[in-house]
Amino acid sequence: MKPNELPPADDVSEEIARLIESFHVIEQRLEELTGGEVDTVTDQLGRTSLLRRSQEHSRHNEAVKQAAILDALPAHIAVLDAQGSIVAVNEAWRCFATANALQGPRYAVGVNYLKVCDDAIGDGGSEGPIVSAGIRAVLMEGAKSFSIEYPCDSTTEQRWFLLTVTPLAQQRPNGVVVMHLNITEQKIGENRIRRLNRVYAMLSGINALIVRARGYDELFREASRLAVDLGAFKMAWIGVMDPLTLECKAVASHGSEPGNVNPIPPSARVDAPSSDRPACRALRSSQPVICNDIESDLAMAPFRAELRGGGYRSFGYFPLTLHGQPWAVMALFSGEAGIFDAQEMQLLQELAGDISFALDHIEKLERLEYLAYFDVLTGLANRTLFLDRVTWHLLAAIAGGHPMAVFLFDLERFKNINDSLGQVTGDELLRQVAAWLVQQMGDAGLVARIGSDRFAAVLPRVTRLGGVRQLLEQTLMAFLNHSFPLNEAVFRISVKVGVAVFPDDGASAESLFKNAEAALKKAKSSGDRYLFYTPQMTASVASKLALENQLRQALENEEFVLHYQPKVDLRSGLLTGAEALIRWNDPRTGLVPPTQFIPILEETGLIYEVGRWALRSAVSDYLRWRRDGFSAVRIAVNVSPLQLRNRDFIAEVEQAISIDPQAAAGLELEITESLIMEDVLHSISSLRAIRAMGVRVAIDDFGTGFSSLSYLSKLPVDTLKIDRSFVVDMTTSSEGLALVSTIITLAHSLKLNVVAEGVETEAQRRLLQELVCNEMQGYLFSRPLPCDAFEALYLDPPAGGADRLDA
Repeated sequence: MKPNELPPADDVSEEIARLIESFHVIEQRLEELTGGEVDTVTDQLGRTSLLRRSQEHSRHNEAVKQAAILDALPAHIAVLDAQGSIVAVNEAWRCFATANALQGPRYAVGVNYLKVCDDAIGDGGSEGPIVSAGIRAVLMEGAKSFSIEYPCDSTTEQRWFLLTVTPLAQQRPNGVVVMHLNITEQKIGENRIRRLNRVYAMLSGINALIVRARGYDELFREASRLAVDLGAFKMAWIGVMDPLTLECKAVASHGSEPGNVNPIPPSARVDAPSSDRPACRALRSSQPVICNDIESDLAMAPFRAELRGGGYRSFGYFPLTLHGQPWAVMALFSGEAGIFDAQEMQLLQELAGDISFALDHIEKLERLEYLAYFDVLTGLANRTLFLDRVTWHLLAAIAGGHPMAVFLFDLERFKNINDSLGQVTGDELLRQVAAWLVQQMGDAGLVARIGSDRFAAVLPRVTRLGGVRQLLEQTLMAFLNHSFPLNEAVFRISVKVGVAVFPDDGASAESLFKNAEAALKKAKSSGDRYLFYTPQMTASVASKLALENQLRQALENEEFVLHYQPKVDLRSGLLTGAEALIRWNDPRTGLVPPTQFIPILEETGLIYEVGRWALRSAVSDYLRWRRDGFSAVRIAVNVSPLQLRNRDFIAEVEQAISIDPQAAAGLELEITESLIMEDVLHSISSLRAIRAMGVRVAIDDFGTGFSSLSYLSKLPVDTLKIDRSFVVDMTTSSEGLALVSTIITLAHSLKLNVVAEGVETEAQRRLLQELVCNEMQGYLFSRPLPCDAFEALYLDPPAGGADRLDA
């Protein structure tokens, strides 16, 4: 055997043991020979070995470094071995365990963390099994990582942590690092943003509701629902106060029943038993009353248990005012404490102000709607509402597959009675006729007054045409035989009737009404008691096609011209603007009345091209006036429905005014109320874009559309034009005068300019001056004039005096 050669071992294990022993002996001898001053030795082949003590020292230094790094981290960190037992923790882990009374031997080092997590269920740690499954997935199933957010509340605060699990080695995990990071501040911020987003959504939803709400019930019911559905409040209710008793009664709620939180009805009376309760204080002071935690509000002590049982933690009472006085209160209950901070309160107080505005608006709207849809004298529907009702019956007839009929009645000799016996007697006769028709039809909703001496009725279901004729004969006979007592005398009245039947005589309410009107006119001229409509289709269609062809040629041959009708200031009499009106100068017949060709332009779609021409021509005329030194005034151009609906309309307006920086200042677009109401959201978007260019916007024919007042405060417009029909009625009835006065007052409250259309008499002008209407236009001052005549009369220097109303 050679020196340093070991004897052969009986088996491999014994040989390994001898080699290890020999290695330890050699290493110990090297330590002795070097006196502990050498860390490594190298043999003749250049191979280096690290001595044991140096290895231990290196490992110790590395462990100290790693421990220092881990202890410097704010996260709670533990290292688990392959079996899930804790082998090391950092200082943050130990501090957290100490603060929460979780310490054990060596701060849980040696404890199997997987078992701790598995056993956590039932101890408020429902995430425990999820965590243990995630750790096993990283340890045993090759998952690269695992993370979960979980709540960990203490006795003094609510906390959130983010737990992450990562392997110690990527290739063959022999343990994992478990880290718990406190993310409470982040979660509080996220929850705050979430809360504010919900309040913004609620504010947006209720503001949209305010625009469309037609009455108090809808407003209160939907506002309560939106507060819960969008605002994430657990419960919302609205109570309205009786102005006489000052008692408040819940009229709408969503979520829990309001009785659960208001066993005693709130009252604004100082001597009420519940006067110290938040709802009562809010009503009495007209200021919000907030409780951010029911546990600390003494006024809620009697109801605290019930509130807590309902899951409520905070609430706010917001007074709603009408005419500056508390009129209702809105209560919002939340399952979270402390949510009514400064930001949220600002939004909620803004919301309460918006709802208060809506209350005032609905009050005015209800009165104006009545005037707009009902005949004040008889209480029956007017033409607008009647057509709306006919439309609904028409839809039912289409669905049911049965005919329906529309009747128009004209009282004969009514003007003679009214003139000879006076308006009071004439009004009484109209009321009696209305009552008789309602009794015959059996439903006031089927009857309307559509003119001074004209009524209408709809028969929703017709079984056979012969039955309609028989019913009409009987009705006319009964009406003629009926006695109407007036001024201690008895009168018998006859009528003429025109009838149109769906589907033969029209497929819409307007067409049926129009054809019934045509039949009535024919009956009056022919002397017949009644006539059914008989269409003259061939002649009508041929005439329409010929006119359409002529209009296309007129556009190509530049036969359309603009006439200008002046607008004047009612106080100073000075010219303020002009409306551009399209005229057709037919070389064969001369000027064609607009009523004969404008409907055809709209029906055929030519109005889009003609309207575009009118817009460019008006801008061109305005710029020419400025260039030539005239006292140029703003020109109003009418916009057709086809134009406003076209996606390129905004771009065309922009193109028309882009030719000169001054062009926008000289242009105003007039859009009819009914057109705006066809698609309110699209209209608002388009009008905003137009105004952003510097072009003014006016609502034309105001008062003739549906529901416009619900949106008036939201529409981006500058001017409101009162329809001619209201101006005419203003001097003939107190109701007409009240309606015009209300419209002017409402417009001024919204800072809108008001123009009265169709002013033809001095009496109308004086009334409009007294009502503080801003401007007028009409035949009293001037008819629409050709451009050169308008320039000569009204655009000369002011010294000429021709542009004053009193000249």
